[in-house]
Amino acid sequence: MAKFKPGQSGNPKGRPVGIPNRAAKLRDGIDAGELIGLALDKARDGDVQALKLLLDRCLPPLRPVAGTVAVDLHGSLAEQGRAVLSAVGAGTLPPDTGERLLAALVSQGRLIESTELAERVAKLERGSKL
Repeated sequence: MAKFKPGQSGNPKGRPVGIPNRAAKLRDGIDAGELIGLALDKARDGDVQALKLLLDRCLPPLRPVAGTVAVDLHGSLAEQGRAVLSAVGAGTLPPDTGERLLAALVSQGRLIESTELAERVAKLERGSKL
């Protein structure tokens, strides 16, 4: 059962349509260009907090961009993990990419364990029904 009828306001004595709220009035009264200019002037004068504010707000944070990497991932999961760690240690693989590859290997190990366990349980169940 609906609390309010369609088309009827839940707060009929609320703020009339077209009247801006306080936050909208404040935003309209702020000259963003002037504020940025003030922050720039302070940053140029050595204000580290103003510089940090400008950098945080005006420039997006840099994120690592991984290119294509070549890592020999043959053998067991443990051998593949060693290959990743060796590549990170040699500087041929960025540490963040190595971390993601190791996490993927761990996930792969869990998948293999789950599959093998399910197969073993199924085999035991088949054997007990004989």
